[in-house]
Amino acid sequence: MEELVQNRDAFLAKIAHRLGKAEVSRNLEKPAWKYHPEEITLKYETSNELVEILREQCKEIHTKFVMTEKNQLKSIIKEIVNEYGGGPIVTWQDEKFAEYGLMELFNVEWPKENIEVHMWDYSLKEENVKKAEKANVGITISDLTLAESATVVLLSSKDRGRTVSFLPETSIMIVPKSTIVPRLTQASSFLTEKIQSGELVPSCINFISGPSYSADIEMMLVLGVHGPVKAAYIVVEDL
Repeated sequence: MEELVQNRDAFLAKIAHRLGKAEVSRNLEKPAWKYHPEEITLKYETSNELVEILREQCKEIHTKFVMTEKNQLKSIIKEIVNEYGGGPIVTWQDEKFAEYGLMELFNVEWPKENIEVHMWDYSLKEENVKKAEKANVGITISDLTLAESATVVLLSSKDRGRTVSFLPETSIMIVPKSTIVPRLTQASSFLTEKIQSGELVPSCINFISGPSYSADIEMMLVLGVHGPVKAAYIVVEDL
């Protein structure tokens, strides 16, 4: 990763100068903290207990929570899409969709019902974004899920466009139970391990907690300010 860093020394020297320092501090040692509460918070919760924590937190972030088995996932998705007004639908190219039996739904069943489905195709470039802009529903799948804050972590790639999760009015996020961890501490470790092992980490990593909302204006909660108005997490039993 070192060769990817450009103009670092000049940049840091400029900051040091603005701070009134003669030179950039080097060889800094990481503090050895005596206590690490971030590492033990929710550490001993079972997988089922983490699911319940996630379920309760979804109530706080205005997000629909559904739990299902793999063989029921297709019917659950159809129900939620119908509940939220149908298509058009935009989704990723992801191998787990085939594993979960969703490809027939995307490629056969919905088209037969005249529901438009666009699966992200990197070769189409900006056309993907236009499809996402017009879509009513975006369907993605979580790479890591933080129970404490009900946050879904999505790693983008050429087949997993970032706009799928925030341009459509409704966001449906499939959450494999195996991806649920206690909190941000585990997400940081997850990404750090990828970097240390030399794995290429995406330039865009989205941490999403339900629909977009803000209370900045006169302390009034407004949904859909800069993203989906509605969100649903479908937790799939895969353990």
